[in-house]
Amino acid sequence: MTRMVNKKRRQFLIGSTCTLAAVGGVGIATPFIAAWQPSRQSRAAGAPLRVDISKLEPGQQMTVEWQGQPVWVVRRSAQSVSELSDLTSYLVDPFSQQAQQPSYAQNLYRSLKPEISVLVGVCTHLGCSPIYHPEHSAQDLDGGWRGGFICPCHGSKFDLAGRAYKHFPAQSNLVVPPYYYKSETLLEIGIDGEVNG
Repeated sequence: MTRMVNKKRRQFLIGSTCTLAAVGGVGIATPFIAAWQPSRQSRAAGAPLRVDISKLEPGQQMTVEWQGQPVWVVRRSAQSVSELSDLTSYLVDPFSQQAQQPSYAQNLYRSLKPEISVLVGVCTHLGCSPIYHPEHSAQDLDGGWRGGFICPCHGSKFDLAGRAYKHFPAQSNLVVPPYYYKSETLLEIGIDGEVNG
């Protein structure tokens, strides 16, 4: 007895089976491939951060989070800006020779604009977060203190430009993150740039 083989039916069944196997393979692989991609939170942690500084008054500080670290934005008063040049003899690295800032912030102010300071709020000694102390008294002047940041962990002191004072544990300045001005009142932290506007 001879059996007739229906070639068209066989081709249809083979084609259908291959198509179903391919669709099933894609269905199984998709969750695995998606699991290898960084999460939305991880992508956001490395993304640039926009900061509106329009309401920041002289002497005020605001803290934002960028890449899991605190970043301080301080509007320095005209007096604070003028006093920065008086502190060089008290500081470890007064002219920012160590590479802790973008080249455009390697100046007396360590910033794009003299009145605005942008600093990573992590002590360069052991990683604590210093506290903002903008005020000073007459007795502080002998030690060169004109306001700035004091680390609560080991007492390191930094001026309002984030420069480390001598004779304290931290031997390097606070880090300046990359940033630029999208407008006069809008900073973008995480991208190098120049002053706009």
